[in-house]
Amino acid sequence: MASEAFEEIADTFEFLDDWEDRYRHVIELGKEMPHLDDAVKVPATKVEGCASQVWLLPRIEGTGPKARFNFQGESDAMIVQGLIAILHALYSGLTVSEVTATNAEAELARLGLNDHLSAQRSNGLRAMIERIRLLAAEAATA
Repeated sequence: MASEAFEEIADTFEFLDDWEDRYRHVIELGKEMPHLDDAVKVPATKVEGCASQVWLLPRIEGTGPKARFNFQGESDAMIVQGLIAILHALYSGLTVSEVTATNAEAELARLGLNDHLSAQRSNGLRAMIERIRLLAAEAATA
């Protein structure tokens, strides 16, 4: 259950044979993300478990399980900013119940990221996914 935006990323990854090109693409995706206002870069939006600084700010429209999930995010590391962009493509626009049901690991495995990220980056990616799932689960019960 991947969004059209995520499918475009997956298609681009299939087209790009070289991992250096794929990394460049991830960085470019991150550069396209809007920056967060410094006022929201607070402990409540910070993701723990990431080697770099990461903030995720949920934007949820509606209430209950049918509420639409969206978020903004930012990192001080270019590759992580790109990973935020990929997660944004994966999750944004889904209902909060769809977010919690999405197998992010399987979707991201389609990109081959697991084999090409450092252990620290993989841990940080897992921490971001867990934070997104938690935010969606909280919104589903609100």
